[in-house]
Order: sequence, then structure tokens, then C-alpha cells
Amino acid sequence: MRIADLTWPKAEEYFQNNDTLILTVGSIECHGRHLPLGTDTYIPERILELLDTRTNVAMAPVIPFGACDSQTDYPGTVSLGTDVLYAVLSRIAEGYRKFGVRRFAVLNGHGGNIPVLDRLSLDLHREGCLMVQLNWWLMAWDLNPAWKGGHGGAEETAGMLAVRPELVDASAIEDLVLKDPSDKIRSTGFKTVRFENVELPMTRPVRDITDNGWIGPDHPSLATREWGEDMLTSVADYIARFLEAFREIPLP
Repeated sequence: MRIADLTWPKAEEYFQNNDTLILTVGSIECHGRHLPLGTDTYIPERILELLDTRTNVAMAPVIPFGACDSQTDYPGTVSLGTDVLYAVLSRIAEGYRKFGVRRFAVLNGHGGNIPVLDRLSLDLHREGCLMVQLNWWLMAWDLNPAWKGGHGGAEETAGMLAVRPELVDASAIEDLVLKDPSDKIRSTGFKTVRFENVELPMTRPVRDITDNGWIGPDHPSLATREWGEDMLTSVADYIARFLEAFREIPLP
């Protein structure tokens, strides 16, 4: 049930009988040379479509922009930053709280949004509400470890093949090449380096780590549409089951 599709009397009827709402936030950012900037928004939008037939929980419109400051050197990437994203989400939550929403399920498409969602969850709890993060790619890892992946790797590529295959440029897939800070310190991921077999956080602009833009253990060339369809369907099925249990948790 999409909030944007309802008249206000229909919305009023829903809120009089329900205190649960799905909020969705994505990102517009680089995902390698082969995936579109909207990957973190397109995939959650598809999960919402699947949920429409699996739950009667209302869904707010998708917020397409997120917090992705480390990637803004890639053309087309736009970040709201953590402070602005928090302000937007908290204002939206405040608006729905006025209508009686006390349980917020946030479907998230981007890892960089998680610190903001952690902060919002604590704030809502202090106001007598509950909030849960539905980080779809992490849920997929738990549902099937074979789906585990990185940023712009096979997991997200499979998701996009299931959602918008015409936007996946397979000819642009490249091998992963990371830039090391020095001969002694090696890059291992978006935010980590390794020195003497110890991994350390070292956040840098992603363009300083890779010109390609995808990072992970899962090579994008391994992705298939069947994988993506199975994965997103499994995630939607799980979320639908979770929402029923979420509605039964006592409020703070």
C-alpha cells in the first residue's frame, strides 16, 4: 500500500487502525563503471513492489538521495551528507508520528546511511517508538551466504539484472584494482588498510582507492539475473514475515 497513492481519507483510515510504516532510503552514487548511479535506489524500489503483494503495511515514497560523501569525486554522485539526511528523515518521521505511527521499518539501500539510521532509531525510541533497519544486502547475506558481496560486485549486479537489466553494462565490467597508500600499507576495502596482517580503518575518498568504483570479493561478472530474482524475492518474503512479528513488539 503506497501512501502516495491514497486519498487523505484513505490514509486517515489506515492510520486509525495501524501504527506501522515502511520508510525507504537509497543513494545516487558510483557503483563501478557497469552499474547505474541509482543502484541503491532501484533495488529497494523493486523490493517494495514485491512487498506490495505480501503485506498491508503502508509504504512512504522512496528517498533517492543518501549520505555518500566519500564517493562525490565520481561524476553524478550527489550526497546529502549525514546531517542533512538525518534532518530529512527525522522530519518525515515526526510528520508520520503526528498521525499515530509508532513503528518504523526503514528499508535501506546504502551502507553509508547506517550511522544516520542508528541515530534516528535511538531518538525515536526515546519518543516511545520503535525503528528497525532493513539493510537489504546484509539480510541477503544471512539468508544465503553465497549471496554475500561488496559494493558494485556480483550481489548488487545480480540485483540490478533482476530489476533493470538494460542499465547493466556488462562490457564495462573490469577487474578490481586497488591503490595502496604505500609499499608497506595495502588497501583492503572502502575504509580499511592492512599493515603486518592487521586490518585498520582508514577512511579516504573512494577515488583514491579505485578508479573503477566497485570494491568487494564478488566479481560482477559472476552475477546472473536468476540469482538476483531469487535473492530479492527471498528478501521480500523475509521482510513480510518480519513485519508481522515487528507489529507485536511492545512499544517502549
